[in-house]
Amino acid sequence: VGGRGGTDIISTVEFNHTGELLATGDKGGRVVIFQREPESKNTPHSQGEYDVYSTFQSHEPEFDYLKSLEIEEKINKIKWLPQQNAAHSLLSTNDKTIKLWKITERDKRPEGYNLKDEEGKLKDLSTVTSLQVPVLKPMDLMVEVSPRRVFANGHTYHINSISVNSDCETYMSADDLRINLWHLAITDRSFNIVDIKPANMEDLTEVITASEFHPHHCNLFVYSSSKGSLRLCDMRAAALCDKHSKLFEEPEDPSNRSFFSEIISSVSDVKFSHSGRYMLTRDYLTVKVWDLNMEARPIETYQVHDYLRSKLCSLYENDCIFDKFECAWNGSDSVIMTGAYNNFFRMFDRNTKRDVTLEASRESSKPRAVLKPRRVCAGGKRRRDDISVDSLDFTKKILHTAWHPAENIIAIAATNNLYIFQDKVSSEMH
Repeated sequence: VGGRGGTDIISTVEFNHTGELLATGDKGGRVVIFQREPESKNTPHSQGEYDVYSTFQSHEPEFDYLKSLEIEEKINKIKWLPQQNAAHSLLSTNDKTIKLWKITERDKRPEGYNLKDEEGKLKDLSTVTSLQVPVLKPMDLMVEVSPRRVFANGHTYHINSISVNSDCETYMSADDLRINLWHLAITDRSFNIVDIKPANMEDLTEVITASEFHPHHCNLFVYSSSKGSLRLCDMRAAALCDKHSKLFEEPEDPSNRSFFSEIISSVSDVKFSHSGRYMLTRDYLTVKVWDLNMEARPIETYQVHDYLRSKLCSLYENDCIFDKFECAWNGSDSVIMTGAYNNFFRMFDRNTKRDVTLEASRESSKPRAVLKPRRVCAGGKRRRDDISVDSLDFTKKILHTAWHPAENIIAIAATNNLYIFQDKVSSEMH
């Protein structure tokens, strides 16, 4: 799925809780929802194909007259709400405003009203001589998307994450310095649960980069910081969670210290495992797995693209060093995935310790084609098919990825193209 121009650059990708629906948000404020096709008897391989289900404009560009700032329409995050009935609901947010959308299907329409004609205009009552029972007639399926609530004015700074609580009644939103707790039914007020803003902004040393609720314990949440730390907070302990319950931080190796140390240690994403036992974090060069019971250091560290360590200077000059890569768990928490440059993405198997680099590109993704593992060589001897570090394209970056909650189906956003790959029974990704 692709397009032209800057507005269709994909900015977030999210499966719903069953994996039947997949939502993407883009720079132009649009949300596109894909639905998985049911498997048919004639074409047994067609299952897993995702087709466009609905497209709608979620946010428009706005202007903040008090600050003389333009608020862009770009969708920063989408989160699905657990399904309560036939309708689906999702939250979408740009830098300032969170919206709750309801997605419903209609395949029948009422006909034979007593007081309205076919066009829906009211009839002259004197002409109504008999009563009829209106009937529901089948019609072509229509997907209707309606805005149900708008949660505005909760944030002074840019919203970087939203997370729905396991109680299904509340959610939180985080910006650079504060985290707010909202009730899904109440739009005009939220509770501030974290505030790291110093009295004097000149004393500011770190910002909040991401935040997420624990999948099972409604009182626990985590937030990550630009200094590379994770803070686990317990809402039972105090209304304002500025004092964290646990601080997860890896001491820096003095031998690796450089001008870029602090920048590359900034955590760009944090995700609880489905089990709730672990946390996955991504910084510029690595992904790390943390055990909730061990704060001193991560239990696993995986190098995403260690060959860039010698290139940090030029990556700083072209601003790539500030790119915010996301990370994802598979459904059983045994494999983790994250993106890289040159349209590459990485997978790490936690059990076998095997890892692979795959490419999301037009060439490699003809339908049913098998993805070939890629290798980057940092110098020295090159094997055939190896890609040299100097030929990597840093404008092609995979920041946003998502993994189906139960199956080996992944969604990869490569600029303005969405790739969906699935594992066909074999051990290779297809």
